[in-house]
Amino acid sequence: MKKVVAGADAAVHDIPSGAILMLGGFGLCGIPENCIAALVRKGVNNLTCISNNAGVDGFGIGLLLKQKQVKKMISSYVGENAEFERQLLSGELEVDLVPQGTLATRCMAAGYGMPAVFLLAGVGTEVADGKETREFNGKTYLLEHAFDADYAIVKAWKGDTMGNLIFKDTARNFNPLMAMAGKITIAEVEELVQPGQLDPNHIHVPGVYVHRIFQGTDYEKRIEQRTVRKRD
Repeated sequence: MKKVVAGADAAVHDIPSGAILMLGGFGLCGIPENCIAALVRKGVNNLTCISNNAGVDGFGIGLLLKQKQVKKMISSYVGENAEFERQLLSGELEVDLVPQGTLATRCMAAGYGMPAVFLLAGVGTEVADGKETREFNGKTYLLEHAFDADYAIVKAWKGDTMGNLIFKDTARNFNPLMAMAGKITIAEVEELVQPGQLDPNHIHVPGVYVHRIFQGTDYEKRIEQRTVRKRD
């Protein structure tokens, strides 16, 4: 199966309005910049986005929020986006806040083919409202369902034409878990090479999980919060 596509627009060409998307990255680190821009150009709406956070105003998922293309966000942290806050408080945006470890584990469960997992996080809080609980060895756990995403969109440092992926440094955050979890996984990479050029010992996601891949361009790699030490 040929996995290489011409670019971001070709990669997301069949994503419809109303789709459920996983978007890799943490803050602005390792986010699929090219695919997000392509989704903005495509104009799809009523999207459900599963992502650790919602980007910032004017960048990342913030671009989709600005165009009112997102119906629901499933995230663990959303504090850097004023437009997100406005839409939430005005009732324009549905939000499901999930503990970060729970978010990661529900992605992992989807990738492993597990329908649900029992977790400690959220027991005794609003997170547990309406959810099944079960006791194991004297401790109460919550039943959390695996995510069911139509597409997973991730960004890697290097990939080959078979879909094998390597993530660099902290971009190895939610990206590998989400790459395993989507029904269709789209990967954009900074460098696309031929099979055999990646060290097998360094591959983080094997190509069996990836359906489309392309070499991205013009990465900004913005920093969400830059903190520097004052000069003496």
